[in-house]
This record gives sequence, structure tokens and C-alpha cells, in this order.
Amino acid sequence: MTPVGSPTNPLRVAIVGAGPTGFYTAGHLFKQKDLAVTVDMYERLPAPFGLVRYGVAPDHQKIKSVIKQYDRTARDARFRFFGNVEIGKDLTIAQLRRHYHQIVYTFGAQSDRRLGIPGEDLTGSHPATEFVAWYNGHPDFREHQFDLTRTAAAVIGVGNVAMDVARILARTPEELYETDIADYALEALRHSQVRDIYVLGRRGPAQAKFTTPEIKELGEMADADITVPAAEAALDAISAAEMEGADRQMRTKVETIQSYADRPGSGKSKRITLRFLVSPVELIGDDTGQITAMKIVKNKLVQKEDGRTSPTATDEFETIPVGLVFRSIGYRGEPLGDIPFHQRWGVINNTEGRVVDVASAEPLPGEYTAGWIKRGPTGIIGTNKPDALETVRHMLADAQAGILLQPDAPDPQEAAATVAAGQPNFISYADWEKIDAAEIARGAETGRVRVKFVSDAEMLAVLGRG
Repeated sequence: MTPVGSPTNPLRVAIVGAGPTGFYTAGHLFKQKDLAVTVDMYERLPAPFGLVRYGVAPDHQKIKSVIKQYDRTARDARFRFFGNVEIGKDLTIAQLRRHYHQIVYTFGAQSDRRLGIPGEDLTGSHPATEFVAWYNGHPDFREHQFDLTRTAAAVIGVGNVAMDVARILARTPEELYETDIADYALEALRHSQVRDIYVLGRRGPAQAKFTTPEIKELGEMADADITVPAAEAALDAISAAEMEGADRQMRTKVETIQSYADRPGSGKSKRITLRFLVSPVELIGDDTGQITAMKIVKNKLVQKEDGRTSPTATDEFETIPVGLVFRSIGYRGEPLGDIPFHQRWGVINNTEGRVVDVASAEPLPGEYTAGWIKRGPTGIIGTNKPDALETVRHMLADAQAGILLQPDAPDPQEAAATVAAGQPNFISYADWEKIDAAEIARGAETGRVRVKFVSDAEMLAVLGRG
């Protein structure tokens, strides 16, 4: 038999997860001039693009333009897309191993981290991930309910997702109308009574995880003012020392935060209050189990022996009246099938993308991971590109060394037949292009970017399937 990776015996790769990392992985593989390779990408949802479609805020359309790059990858003749196919249900990992020389798991981190405080499960307390998925039209979250009749909301966390949640709560219906926000979310937000939005960070301004454009944008809202308590905008000695070696972007971010210190209102109907060095310690509810307030403790920064900066609680407490709370303190991956998993870290057990057996600490031949499920929920969309490249380099080295899965049915048609047997209503990329065109057409009718289909049934109906 000719070597794997030759034109008559191409390297067969399966990618599980059609988000940014999956497409970057496929793109890196297709750039290899001396390697014949084919890629089949599997996605649980009918639509591709993962967090770009269902995570990026609808008022950030420019970020979503990266889809054009993924689309070029998907149009490569060596690429096939199998959407609406759930691995572990419609198709097993064992079946993938029968059809491919290599498998790459890029299915991201789907669940949220909890606060671990009293009252966290009261009515009105939600993971920010669910709110984001809801307003972005994710099929799994379209039926969720968020009580926007409450006048005050708190967002716990100071990453970009927290900024997105605060911004969407503060946007006017007119600003949101022309985006691709889900119709039902647009209607609910049109009638929102939320007027006060608190964003809480347990560290100081110098340690905030959001990017400079995100914090600048909060100061430019059409109908929302922003303020930061002056004492919390100021840098303590530890933060001031950190800033001495900071780059220009970091300095600009801190300067922007400080420009909001005790900023007076300008008469806008909503107000965003950004807090630092505070942590929630309890969510307080009424007799019906509805959140009515949040108790927070003020923190101070301390320097650990290993050099890390850590917030430590003081004995100073405060209670903020809120009826809606979104926790945005990080995502966590979930295990899938028999793929080795690091429970404490919430990632696939791996070394630089090679999946590693937990018991033996040895790499599993032909199995890899990339993206958030590899390294944890860090970085921005572009961070996944070099991350995927690191994994691909190991894939290429292993392929060269002959360290591969040994599929007994590598023929592409056999893989397609296995998919069709498990999920007759799988979505090809050509199918997705029809759905995409229909969404854009619906948007054009009303002057919007697109109007999303928010259920599997709606997407299948476009294709004439029940």
C-alpha cells in the first residue's frame, strides 16, 4: 500500500467541532504542500462557526467577518462538513476511529464556572453563557427566560463576555435592530426595564481581563452612562508596580477606566457602574425565591510567594439591590466518551495538543485536541490560530513517523454511509449555504444583517426536510 499522505492514500482527518479552532486546524492542514489530506468536520448543531455565530455579540459584526476565512476553507475540495451530527449519540468515537487516521477534538468549553456562594440558585441568577447563547439564537437556549422587568442587574466578572452582557443590556432597541440578534431577544430587550447595570471585578483595573476596545465602547453608549468609584479606579501599590512594565495597550486600558472615575451622569436612561476589588459573597432573595439583593465584600490585593497577585477579602461589606445576576467567571469543558479528561482543569488531558492517557501518561496514537478544550477558555478568537498550529505540527510529525490510528474503513464513502445511518438529516456545507442565504434574505427584507433561524426544525425546513 502507498504511504499515508500520498495522493492515492491521503491522510484522513476528522475534526470534531466546527468553531474557529476547527477551521484553523483544517486551514493549517490544507497549507501543507507535500501532504495529501482530506478533512471531515463534525458539528452537533446544523450551523457551523461555533462561538463566532453563537458567542460573539450581535453588535460586533466586524468580528464576525472572520467567517469569510472559514468559508474559504470549507469550499476546499478536500473538505466535507457533517452538521447536525452529535458525536456520542449519532456517531460514536469508536466509529470515527474506524474511518480516520487522525481525530482532532475542537469542541470547546460549553459549561460555566459557578460562584459557590449562598443564593446562587435563586430565581434571577444565571450563567452569562446562557444569556449570550439566548440573544444569539442558539437552538438549545431559545426557550430560556430572563426577567427583564427587574430594574437592576449585576454582571459578575470583567472579561469580554461580561462586557458583552452589560453592553447588550444597555443598548437601545434601535442599535440592536440592524444586527443579527435573535428576534425574540430583540423583542424582549425592547421592553426591558433594566436601568442600573453593575459589573463587578474581584481584582483591580490593572488586572481586568477585558480588552481596551471593550472598555472604551462602554463609554460611548447611546443611552447609557458609565461610572467607576474613584477609590476603585485608583491603583494600589502592587498594581502600580505592575503597570511600570506594562505595554501601551494595558496603560490605555487603565487610563480609560480611570477616565470614568466618579463621572457624573449626562441624563441618559441607563447607568453602568463598574466596580473593582469586590466579590459577591451571597445572593439574597425574598419569600418567593427571587433575588432582591447581592452582598459583596471589598478586597485588597496581596502578592503571593510565587509572584502572583491575589485578591483577599477584607471585613468591609456592602449590599447592592439587584433582581438579575449573570455570572461570567469562566467556561469549563465537559468530557466526551472515553477521551481522557483532566477533571480539575476541565480540559482534555493533553500535551501540546497530543491527547494523553491519564493512567499511562502516554500519547494516544492519532488523537489530538485544540482550542478551549485543549488549553482552557483563554484568549480571543485569533488566539486559536497559533494554538491549532501547535497541534497540527504534532499531527504532521506523527504522520511522518507513522504514528496513526489504523482505520479498517478509511474510504470516504464508507464514513459518509456511517453518518447517514446514524443521522439521515445531516447537514452538508452546501445545505448550510442554502440556510445562510435564506437568513440573509430574511434580513434584507427588513434592513437587517440577517434574521437567524433559531431551531433545528426551521433550518431543516429550508432544505425541504421534516
